[in-house]
Amino acid sequence: MLKVQTGQIVEFYSNSCLVLVNGNNFKCKIQGRINLVVGDFVEIEPLIGSNNYQALVKKRLDRSSILYKSRENTKKPIASNISHIGILVTRSPKTGQDFIDKWIAISINASIEPFIIFNKIDSLEENAFSKEKNVYGNIGIKTFEISAKFLTHLSHLKEFLAKKTTIFVGNSGSGKSTLTSAITGKEILSRDLSNNQGVHTTSVSTLYNTHNMQLIDSPGVRDVSLDHLEPKKIIRGFTEILSFSTKCEFPNCNHKNDQGCAVTEAVRNGEIEESRYNNFIVLSQKKLNE
Repeated sequence: MLKVQTGQIVEFYSNSCLVLVNGNNFKCKIQGRINLVVGDFVEIEPLIGSNNYQALVKKRLDRSSILYKSRENTKKPIASNISHIGILVTRSPKTGQDFIDKWIAISINASIEPFIIFNKIDSLEENAFSKEKNVYGNIGIKTFEISAKFLTHLSHLKEFLAKKTTIFVGNSGSGKSTLTSAITGKEILSRDLSNNQGVHTTSVSTLYNTHNMQLIDSPGVRDVSLDHLEPKKIIRGFTEILSFSTKCEFPNCNHKNDQGCAVTEAVRNGEIEESRYNNFIVLSQKKLNE
């Protein structure tokens, strides 16, 4: 009987995958209906006499984290065993704070640590992101200012990424492919920008092992929403609001116009950033109306 080995999926296709085992890649087919994504640790069994595949995936091991995309309350896994999510923010194309807050909520609910990367600083005046840095620094979110195109301050980001498994997210044109290429040394293809909008052309989810870190590039992050999260889970992504909500006079407070609401009082007092509060209400209300 051939020896079963343990490895990690570094590329995932529709019905097969590439598994890294002790520095060697195995092209694998999948046994049965095992639900797999890039980043999964799996047990594989080498195959004899197969022209197309070298091994068979027999079992998926436990995941430390899982990132989902959802639509109409149906969720589908994108990638697993991620430790950090890097949220790319740019002035052109403009990244709204609603996008940032959505991804912070998704990250925290997936037990993944979010951080923010302010990109394309080469085309901006100094301290262009000072407001956002204050808003998110005050709630403990780590931030970086870089130019992926010109490699500005990239060494600081690489130091932070060491020994972590990270996926970058951002609007089209935010520089995800440029940043991944700059860090990995691999050419990550992205179509030319048109009308200030980029188009993600990655068709295969890939995990890169490079410079003592792991980076995941996946086309699935384009469609991620909060559809699979209930309002009581959405508030977990707004830690400062969650903290004040425990002081509300009534346990079923809607944090909008209820008497004795500690959250709205904190907004009035400047203890909760108004933009964060507004985004929380919009996201929560959307779920209640569904």
